[in-house]
Amino acid sequence: MWIKKAKPPLSLVAVALILAEACIASASAAGGGGDASAMGDFSKSLRNAPEDWIPGSDPCSPKWTGVSCSGGRVTGINLRGQGISGTLPSSLSSLTGLQSLFLPGNQLSGPLPSLSSLATLQAISVDSNLFSSVPPTFFSGLSALQKISLDDNPFDPWELPDSFADCPLVSVSASNASITGKLPDFFDRLSSLQSFRLSYNNLSGPLPTSLSGSPIRELFLNNQQGSKLSGRIDVIGQMEHLSLLWLQSNAFSGPIPDLSNLTSLQSFNVRDNALTGVVPNSLITASTLQNISLSNNDLQGPMPKFGSSVLADIQKGNNFCLPEAMACDVKVMQLLAMAEGFGYPAMLASYWTGNDPCGGGSAWFGVICDQHGTIVTLNFANQHLEGCISPDMANISSLVKVILNNNSLTGVIPGSLTTLPHLQLLDVSYNQLTGNIPDFAPTVHVVKDGNNFGSDSPGGGGSDGSAPDGAPSSSSSSSSSGAQNGKSKFPPGVKVAITLSVLFLLGCIIAGLLYFPRHKKKMERIKRVQMETFPEHHPESVKVAVGFHGDGTSGNEFYTQDRRMERSDPTPHRENSENIISIWDLRKATNNFSEDSILGRGGFGVVYKGVLGNGVLVAVKRCVLDMLSMKGVAEFKAEIGLIGKARHRHLVSLLGYCEHERERLLVYEYMPEGTLAQHLFDREGSVYCPLTWKQRLTIALDVAKAMEYLHNFMQGSFIHRDLKPSNILLDHDLRGKVSDFGLLKLAGDNEKSMATRLAGTFGYLAPEYATTGKVTRKIDVYAFGVILLELMTSRKVLDDTVPDEDANLVAAFRRLYSRGSAGLEKFVDPSILPNDESRSSITAVADIAFHCTSREPVCRPEMSNVVTMLSPVADQWSPGNYGDRDDDRESTVSLTSLVHRWQMTDDSSYNSLISTNKPGTSTLR
Repeated sequence: MWIKKAKPPLSLVAVALILAEACIASASAAGGGGDASAMGDFSKSLRNAPEDWIPGSDPCSPKWTGVSCSGGRVTGINLRGQGISGTLPSSLSSLTGLQSLFLPGNQLSGPLPSLSSLATLQAISVDSNLFSSVPPTFFSGLSALQKISLDDNPFDPWELPDSFADCPLVSVSASNASITGKLPDFFDRLSSLQSFRLSYNNLSGPLPTSLSGSPIRELFLNNQQGSKLSGRIDVIGQMEHLSLLWLQSNAFSGPIPDLSNLTSLQSFNVRDNALTGVVPNSLITASTLQNISLSNNDLQGPMPKFGSSVLADIQKGNNFCLPEAMACDVKVMQLLAMAEGFGYPAMLASYWTGNDPCGGGSAWFGVICDQHGTIVTLNFANQHLEGCISPDMANISSLVKVILNNNSLTGVIPGSLTTLPHLQLLDVSYNQLTGNIPDFAPTVHVVKDGNNFGSDSPGGGGSDGSAPDGAPSSSSSSSSSGAQNGKSKFPPGVKVAITLSVLFLLGCIIAGLLYFPRHKKKMERIKRVQMETFPEHHPESVKVAVGFHGDGTSGNEFYTQDRRMERSDPTPHRENSENIISIWDLRKATNNFSEDSILGRGGFGVVYKGVLGNGVLVAVKRCVLDMLSMKGVAEFKAEIGLIGKARHRHLVSLLGYCEHERERLLVYEYMPEGTLAQHLFDREGSVYCPLTWKQRLTIALDVAKAMEYLHNFMQGSFIHRDLKPSNILLDHDLRGKVSDFGLLKLAGDNEKSMATRLAGTFGYLAPEYATTGKVTRKIDVYAFGVILLELMTSRKVLDDTVPDEDANLVAAFRRLYSRGSAGLEKFVDPSILPNDESRSSITAVADIAFHCTSREPVCRPEMSNVVTMLSPVADQWSPGNYGDRDDDRESTVSLTSLVHRWQMTDDSSYNSLISTNKPGTSTLR
């Protein structure tokens, strides 16, 4: 008889494994379900969402466009430049596996949602949208956040919250983001911060002291609006890791500090402030310095002379003793050394100009000289001076009287003043001086009332306020006698408290010794991970763009520092694979590059109109390479490397690129109104309407601002070299955008930079560039002047349909310009002269064009000057719907500053336009 055996029961281990698998599956399903719900809400809140964003479906299987997943959870969202609009739902905070959120370049609006529960979120980029506000709790709980970009959003005014400093931030970019108030003093808590950009906000007040010792390498606080940042910049001298500093267009005052500790400093831009004093030698001799901008301050002393490899903007708008880098008069340096003790006050900087303090009857403020030009009296009574009396005052050995009463001076009276052989009067009454009065000769009358001196009679102490040599101070004597008593003065209760305190301190020290090594190793591991974005193996390189690429990768890109080399291969440091568009998508978008899709032809190749799969209109620039020439490769890579870095509303945006066999393609935003050339010159049978004078002025100002950005605000300073109407594209509102960057060149030394090959278009080439190949920013200024003439005449710069003497537009204009308004009226297109008001503005534009097209580069203004001159003219004609805000990289140089700059030039043609009495009251004739 067979007996059937029963199955053995499942082991506990097997049961546990089954239960564990079930729990994992359940958790995964729950998480995936939560992500699906949140992403469904996100899709419903958007307009023009990607087609495969179907609410209710799993965003990870199949993966939605722009969504990254891991383990069934959403870890990344990237919808850069997809033309989407709508709002962000609060349910995004339930995506607890999210590590990156990239939504730049769209039309998203409404408030940013609170993401405080996303402890894994490492990077956020929402710049160039229409978001309205930042919630107070936005940074709370973001314990992994390293990179954030909030640029160019019309937020309601907001202040950086204290929770901002709780994030382990490495890169911060919030330019033109409506941030107000003072910079919080929390930088000592941001121990990993490398790049910090808050340009074009509404910050005010001083730089916080916690910046001292900060690891920040790149600090951009330029162009604050309203009351601006102010105070001294002494703390900059303690930021040892600083490489790039942009503080321009604020209200900083006082001297430039000693920068000896900044051993990596490469870019130092403090123009358009109120800085005073002598430029420190530590800045002049900085071996790593590559670009310096000091113009439009009140700097004094000798004009600094920087090395030939340094791109310097220093000589305009300051009070250097001489217009060239030469030694100042001895009296000038003596007085400046004395003024250093007062902190180089702005009042003295404004009045102390030139190289002769005695001035032949017009002495410097507060300085009285005798008939032989010798300084005999310094009178600075009631001038609200702060600081201290400098011992260097004793170097002015001819002094008879020193009057410093009714100020706020602190410190002591320097003992060195007792060596002045002719001194008769020293009035320091009613200050805040301390210490003891030095032992002056009986012939010196010291007026000392209203101070806090340690003794009422002379001869009581040394020059520093200490007791005379050999005499112990009262405090030290008292301490010594107490120790010699041999008995303690402390009662028993105090002794117990002291003993307990000592034991407590010992415990703290022991705990610190045990904890610190472990904490240090942990921090080193963190630092190594975060510092990978800033390679140490590129000592010859410097970043030229900061922030995020559209794909969320770090925007830290490098180029070599030989600025005399052609920028033929500026390949980004990190491959941006999200911007690569397949050849198949481009063929589909352009109907296989059909003839009907052609928009135009240029030196690079053919440009096609296309529609991508997501409905976005694009312009595709296509080149099939000649096997005998690599010119197309160089220009193709130049456009990728440089347009990807440029961020300005009046520069055409690069959306992507493609390399396929011998084809090279660039994908741009589509500009529906064609080129400026088509509107100006293709009149007969053209689909483009003629431009009014109002529209032409607006376009001219748009182009000027774009070129100012390339020259002055795009780090490195770039020269376009092929600026012309066919490279100026127009959008729906007929606003201008500059395109075609294939010939861009990094601006090198003004004296030595030469082109390796002539590039550009005849008629727009500056004379010195066409004949010598010398490349400076002034060649773009010349081309812009030519464009102004074409805007005024609706004629091409080279026209063989007119008599030979008028075939060259520039030559004809300069000949007629000398004949006054009558000659100018014959020159201008009659269709744009409807009334006297337009005639007046055309005259102003003609003046600008005349200087821009000067044969000598030194006679041409900078593009920042052009913007300032053109802005008030264009504003008279600005249509109502053009009242939006300018880009955050555009200049805010005042007209007064412009006039003062042009006063400093040697060109008599500039001075002929300007009537001045003194700085600050200049007017244009």
